[in-house]
Amino acid sequence: QVHLVESGGGLVQPGGSLRLSCAASGSVFNFNYMGWYRQAPGKGRELVARILSVGTTNYGTSLEGRFTISRDYAENTVSLQMNSLKFEDTAVYYCTAAQGGLLYWGQGTQVTVSS
Repeated sequence: QVHLVESGGGLVQPGGSLRLSCAASGSVFNFNYMGWYRQAPGKGRELVARILSVGTTNYGTSLEGRFTISRDYAENTVSLQMNSLKFEDTAVYYCTAAQGGLLYWGQGTQVTVSS
């Protein structure tokens, strides 16, 4: 079993920055990828960013440039630096990790962009 714990969410003004972190514990071996999804009120879950075991990164539409994903392979953590935040970035952000054909999810952390 793998456990993912997110931290770093909160309230930020438009244009501000936040950094999310996710730590994996449990039966961790070699994640195929780690990443972040988000779900805004009334919308489906969408990809924010993910980073593969070989270091390749994928970003959701129009997020690259404002968001940067990074990963510590030794510590099994993944972080998401979010800059120039907009109202529409408000959502619950979920950490995810893929391993052995299974996809694991964290509990989610709320990010609210509001003035």
